[in-house]
Amino acid sequence: MPGRHVSQVRALYKLILQLHRVLPPDLKALGDQYVKDEFRRHKAVGSDEAQRFLQEWEMYAAVLWQQTNENRQNSPEKACFGISLAEEKLNDFRDEQIGQLQELMREATKPNRQFSIPESTKPKF
Repeated sequence: MPGRHVSQVRALYKLILQLHRVLPPDLKALGDQYVKDEFRRHKAVGSDEAQRFLQEWEMYAAVLWQQTNENRQNSPEKACFGISLAEEKLNDFRDEQIGQLQELMREATKPNRQFSIPESTKPKF
């Protein structure tokens, strides 16, 4: 990812994987694999796309950190992770990204999951 120092990218990658440690096992496995695939896929993108990519992952890490702290106060059954995507954001996605999102949603909503996905369509900000 040109334009961003490699050590900063690695630090963000490691932070996200550390944050995933508090997730339920199946959600952690899904998240870890997705992060690894996405960072690998974006190794050689242009600087503008790399900057957007890293900004989104930094926001993801911040939201996950906040939710982790909030969930520590609740019982494990009530733990909730994730946010709804705003329609404006979805409109900016390329077809490939929509496909990846649909695949991720299918995987995350398989029966017998050990985590909950909020049904609300409102962002939690």
